[in-house]
Amino acid sequence: MPSKRKLFAIFGNPVSHSISPLMHNYAHKGLQTGDCYTRYLLEDPDRLKETFLKLKLSGVNVTVPHKEAAFRACDEVGGIAQQIEAINTIVLEDGKLIGYNTDAPGFFKSAESFGKINSVTILGAGGTAKALAAIFKEKGIKTTIINRSQGRLDYFHERGFQTYTWESFKPFASDLLVNTTSAGLQDESLPAPKEIISTLLENTKYAIDVIYNKNTPFLQMAKAFGVPCKDGSEMLLYQGVIAFDLFYGHCYAQEEITRFMKKAFI
Repeated sequence: MPSKRKLFAIFGNPVSHSISPLMHNYAHKGLQTGDCYTRYLLEDPDRLKETFLKLKLSGVNVTVPHKEAAFRACDEVGGIAQQIEAINTIVLEDGKLIGYNTDAPGFFKSAESFGKINSVTILGAGGTAKALAAIFKEKGIKTTIINRSQGRLDYFHERGFQTYTWESFKPFASDLLVNTTSAGLQDESLPAPKEIISTLLENTKYAIDVIYNKNTPFLQMAKAFGVPCKDGSEMLLYQGVIAFDLFYGHCYAQEEITRFMKKAFI
C-alpha cells in the first residue's frame, strides 16, 4: 500500500467537462489509497513536462488536444503508444515520464459489446484516431479514415489504411462508424458534411461517438437513421481503469477498480 500521498491529474484544453477526476477519486476512496486526482487546464502543450514536474504529480491522463504533445514530452513510451505517437497516460517511474495509450484497449472493449466487427470507418485523424486504427489493424479489422484535409491522413496512408478527404470521399459500407473528432463537444457541429455522414450511416451497422455524456449532433443523426449507437462513456471508463492500473503498478484488481469507477456514471 502506498505510504506517501500521491497526486494525479488530467491535462486538457478544455478540461472542465472531464469526469475523470470523479471516476478516479471514487476508486481512490473505494480502494482507500489516500491519494487524490484533479484536473488542470493546460494551454501550452510544450509546457506539459514542466507542468507535470512543477505540480509534483505521480501520474497524469492527457485528453484533447495534447495527446501527441504528450508523446514528445515522455522519456520512454510503452506498448501501442510507440506505434501511434499519441499518449493519454503518463506515469512517473524512477524520475522518468513513461507514456502509454489506454484509449485503444478501452475503446475496443466498448465496441465489442456490439458483436463481431469486421470493418470500421473513423472520422478524424488525430491522436485518438491513430490509437483506434492501430488496435483495429492489430485485430485484423479493415479500417478506413476520413478527414477534412489530406495533411494528417498521410500518416494513415503510409501505414496501409484506406483514406478519404471530404472532397475525395466515395460511398462504401462498414460495420462500425466512429467519430473521434471534438465536433459537438462544445457546439452543435458535425464531424463531416451532413451529406457524407448521411451516406455513411446508411451503410453502417453501429456508431460510436468518443465524446461522452452528450447527445451530440452525430449521435442524433445515428438515432434518426435507426443505427444502434452509444457515446464514449464506456471507452472512458475502461481506459480509466487501465490507466489507474498503470498508476499503481498492477497492485489492484481491475474488477475492483471498475466497480468503484462505475459510480461516476450513475
